[in-house]
Amino acid sequence: MFIPPSYTKEQALHDIGTGIIIALISIPISMGYASVAGLPAVYGLYGSLLPPALFALCTTSPRFVFGVDAAPAALTGGMLASLGIAAGSTGAEQMVPLITLLTSFWLLLCFLLRADRVLKFISEPVMGGFITGIGLTIICMQVPKLFGGGAGTGEFLELSMHIATEAREKFHLLSFALGIATIGLLLAGKKICPRLPLQPLLMLAGMAATYFLRLGERGVQTLPPVAPGLPRLFLPDIRLLGGQTKGLVLPSLSIAVVILSETLLATSSTARKHGDKLRPRQEIAAYALCNLAAAVSGTCPVNGSVSRSSMAGQFGVHSQVMSLAAAALMVLILLFGTPLIVYLPVPVLTGIVIAALIGTLEFPLARKLHSVDRTEFLIFMAAMLAVLLLGTIYGVITGVLLSAITFIIRQASPAVDFLGIVPGMQGFYSLTRKSSAAVPVKGVIIYRFSGPLFYANIGSFCHDIESAICPDTKTVIADASGIGSIDATATEQLLTLYRTLSAQGLRFYIAGHVSSVNDQLRAFGAQELVHRRAVRARIASALEDTGLTFPYPADENYISKEKKYNTQLAEFEWAFGTEAENIMQKLALAVANDIAASGELDMERIRKMEKEYSDGYWNDVAEDEFLDILAFQIDVLRAEGKIPDAHKAHHIEQKINELHIQLEEKLLARSTEAIQQIVHHRYMLDQQLKSRFPRLSSALELERERYFDQLLMQNSPLAKKIAELIALEEEDQHAAEHDATP
Repeated sequence: MFIPPSYTKEQALHDIGTGIIIALISIPISMGYASVAGLPAVYGLYGSLLPPALFALCTTSPRFVFGVDAAPAALTGGMLASLGIAAGSTGAEQMVPLITLLTSFWLLLCFLLRADRVLKFISEPVMGGFITGIGLTIICMQVPKLFGGGAGTGEFLELSMHIATEAREKFHLLSFALGIATIGLLLAGKKICPRLPLQPLLMLAGMAATYFLRLGERGVQTLPPVAPGLPRLFLPDIRLLGGQTKGLVLPSLSIAVVILSETLLATSSTARKHGDKLRPRQEIAAYALCNLAAAVSGTCPVNGSVSRSSMAGQFGVHSQVMSLAAAALMVLILLFGTPLIVYLPVPVLTGIVIAALIGTLEFPLARKLHSVDRTEFLIFMAAMLAVLLLGTIYGVITGVLLSAITFIIRQASPAVDFLGIVPGMQGFYSLTRKSSAAVPVKGVIIYRFSGPLFYANIGSFCHDIESAICPDTKTVIADASGIGSIDATATEQLLTLYRTLSAQGLRFYIAGHVSSVNDQLRAFGAQELVHRRAVRARIASALEDTGLTFPYPADENYISKEKKYNTQLAEFEWAFGTEAENIMQKLALAVANDIAASGELDMERIRKMEKEYSDGYWNDVAEDEFLDILAFQIDVLRAEGKIPDAHKAHHIEQKINELHIQLEEKLLARSTEAIQQIVHHRYMLDQQLKSRFPRLSSALELERERYFDQLLMQNSPLAKKIAELIALEEEDQHAAEHDATP
């Protein structure tokens, strides 16, 4: 068991307390999932004893919870239904441990074959759709138990018909009210007080209601009596495999795959979040051992519980002392607490299970995929619907096949872009991003291709380049920084493209790729590209070969008013897109409030806040725009009386002006275009303020005059240059307004 080196007695006591809470939460949830798997509810408590204790001793994760959970329970219950074995029967009690044993065998095989390396081929949409489909299936199975009916089996259509039949024949209003109230309280409590363990409290409330209000006499079903004592350990009967091999071996493999993928992915995510070091292969061995312990305990397959692990994280757990404490409490419950189980109403237990299942549904992921990537969203939906309509095995097969097809399609059509420059700035930026301030290098096409170059996509690669060539084009550079490999077909067509462009008098380069691509080019017969220096290590090297050095000449024909004067710039815009301006506004407000509270402009603190808000994607041009917004926010706070000291306010404004001047001197040393862009930004900001905040705009205009006087004293040539640019800007704006007038 992993114990942090700095583990203290106080932390141990805290973890023991967390373990007690997790055990109390696990009681109703594990009992409910055991019934989903076709076992008597008490087997959920059996599965919460040995497996979590062994997991605590074997895992490298200090804070993940292991035990009876939704997906394996649902798959097990589905297997029993397909075999024609009634839930809760003696046959189920004999067959489920065998299913668990087979699952542990498959997990052991996964350990030996190092199957953790295969998980990268199971995409998040596939797993999300699969888990959501399973969760919805279990909910449909459990719904009749909310109103006094029996659990259903089969797929969605069969379950829907079963719900309708049970509701028509066995609907019990009081039971339904108890179940719905339980679900409502749990879902509301999760939002209002997420750290409060409502599940055990509602379980105790249900027991008390049964005892004092005699719910059993009013027609509400309760759990059957359970004899006290620890689980009896035994070896599952292997002879049951005879005649049932087909119905057991492959389905148990699907359970192992779900346990492996769901638990390992969730554990890895938790480890990254907390900075824990995880050994995936050891984790798989722990899963196999825990399922072997579950098999000899007579219970269903077990896996990691995302919901209970999340709650443990909320309580700030430090180590698996938590799981050992939970197992110890489960021993006491099995020895002394089982006589109370008969008072637990089935609708309350079912409500707890359904509320827990609702938390496992990945609909937030589906919404995100729908807004970001429709293809991934369709994969999610296909996997979910396949599970609902066809069953779990077909859901896995459907999702994996769709993932493979999507992978092939994306490799055949990878992301591409045309690049340019932002005048005065180092680097190359997208020309296709709507808010980009980038323009092409004069006479140069820079084409970025992000994916392996092979027979399926070399055609589109060549077509994109040839379509972009215009009469002014002199050089074509393929940014191959995203190309990691090239095949024989692509090499041949690339060589043909090079010769075609050379015949037209154009220079063609491939730049920025890894050196192994050069090895492949030579191996496939394209030594000509290497010998004629058509392959270069950097785009800048290719441009230098044509006689172009920084600062590169911009294509003036491309520059429109909209493209030239955009308020989002360079790397900051590239990283944050449409959110860039909002982030800048939030930062300016935060800095202004900080200044108002302290009365000082602390540059070290401002730099730290800039780094936090921009994640390092900050540059000098963005800094100048930010300072303008900051000056406006300072004026707002001064108008609101939050900076009452006029002397301090003037001192702060003077410091902001000094920062402006320092930035302008630095930018002028690079290029006039950068200063021109800043002048335009200020002009546009002033116009916006005049229309929206006329009083504050007047104050900012006075500040501009003071700034210019200060600039004139410190750097007269720069002041004259800016004055010229301001005059040109006003002329451009008047001309644009005149052109727009009918």
